[in-house]
Amino acid sequence: MAIDRREFLWRYGGGLGGIALASLLDRDGLLAETSTGRREPIVHHPPRAKRVVQFYMSGAASQCDLFDYKPALLKKNGEPFDPGEKVELFQSSPGKVMQSPWKWRAHGECGKMISDIVPHIGSCADDIAFVHSMVAKSNIHGPATLMQATGFVLPGFPSAGSWVQYALGSLNDNLPAFVVLPDSRGFAPSGPQNWSAGFLPASYQGTMIRPSAKNPISDLFPPEAGYVTAAGDAAGQDVLAKLNQRHADQRPGDSRLSARIRSYELAAKLQVSAPQVLDITEETAATQKLYGVDQTETAEVGRNCLVARRMLERGVRFVQIWSGADNGHPRRNWDSHEDVERDHGILGTSIDKPIAGLIKDLKQRGMLDDTIILWTTEFGRMPCSQGNVGRDHNPFGFTNWLAGGGIKGGVTYGATDEWSYKAVENPAYCYDIHATLLHLLGIDHERLTFRHNGIDRRLTDVHGKVINQIIS
Repeated sequence: MAIDRREFLWRYGGGLGGIALASLLDRDGLLAETSTGRREPIVHHPPRAKRVVQFYMSGAASQCDLFDYKPALLKKNGEPFDPGEKVELFQSSPGKVMQSPWKWRAHGECGKMISDIVPHIGSCADDIAFVHSMVAKSNIHGPATLMQATGFVLPGFPSAGSWVQYALGSLNDNLPAFVVLPDSRGFAPSGPQNWSAGFLPASYQGTMIRPSAKNPISDLFPPEAGYVTAAGDAAGQDVLAKLNQRHADQRPGDSRLSARIRSYELAAKLQVSAPQVLDITEETAATQKLYGVDQTETAEVGRNCLVARRMLERGVRFVQIWSGADNGHPRRNWDSHEDVERDHGILGTSIDKPIAGLIKDLKQRGMLDDTIILWTTEFGRMPCSQGNVGRDHNPFGFTNWLAGGGIKGGVTYGATDEWSYKAVENPAYCYDIHATLLHLLGIDHERLTFRHNGIDRRLTDVHGKVINQIIS
């Protein structure tokens, strides 16, 4: 049979060259996965943790109403806000200094001052490291949300969960490695792009699960229809396999089909494993109470947190839990332009007991030592009023906090000024949080790269430093 020149060169010269290329790609951590999705993890030093839970407060949670205590706001409440420079806000002019509607109390042996809006999280203060000097590069929700989730203000980049899964792979065969639990009321700004795999192989995107829904995983089970038989289903899958192979042969290097096939294979396993992991009736009444599943105000987030723990136990690598939805009025997120007491009161109550319950449950099970918990939001809120009782966007200074997995508890890193307006001590960006997260997982953030369009891309772009002051 006649063959063209390209085929000739591949058959007789590509063998040893292919072996050499595979060796080089493997050395750099760029070798494609096998058909089973397995490859060696990319680890640069001994890890302190092996899994992550990321809580995301969508809409911009107010640091000066939750964790960043400032006596000046109490002392100067109602006075003109004058930080000594022109203040440019997102959609208002600076109002008067506005104290928090909630009182503050010292918590734990560390004596951390935390708002009464989150007393249960306050009870975990000795396990938490607070980063009060966060800065964002945008005061617009969509780009700022993407920045915290992916490290970039533009869409198209992989999320932190995707990078972690790409580097470390999966700890289980029957559940996704990266799971997303969105708010039941809707998505945050930028929607599923926040857990996209971007330019990484498509198999690394987050798998969305809604534990409170009637069908937590869309299309997991076939429709209840008499015309679907076992024999017909098997025959259809056989034809589909042949079509898929033909499609793949014609498109070498395209990961989308292989990712889709693997997602279907995983779906078949999920049909057995997912109902069991999502069934929280197996948990004791005391455990469900710890998470707030028994109370209307905390039931949804409590269920999500409890399901997250059950997933972590079974080897899920990265769980992302969202609070807040970008779908209009009345406010269903943390974007409290009109009334911070009303909006933050509802949402603060909804997350407080469940998040604290997860920390305490992981701790008593011995899992907190190797599980990182990251609490974040896209930016903060201003210490002055908007209208009468609202707060405008503040990208200049806000709070993240971390716990577990090698984190030093009961400490504070960085600081804002007397107003909780601008970071003035150790300003930190999402790059530093991501670098620290990867470091605790055994990964050097500067060496975890993926070649895309001629650039060695990474989660931290060209930035980032490990915050050693919060590592135990």
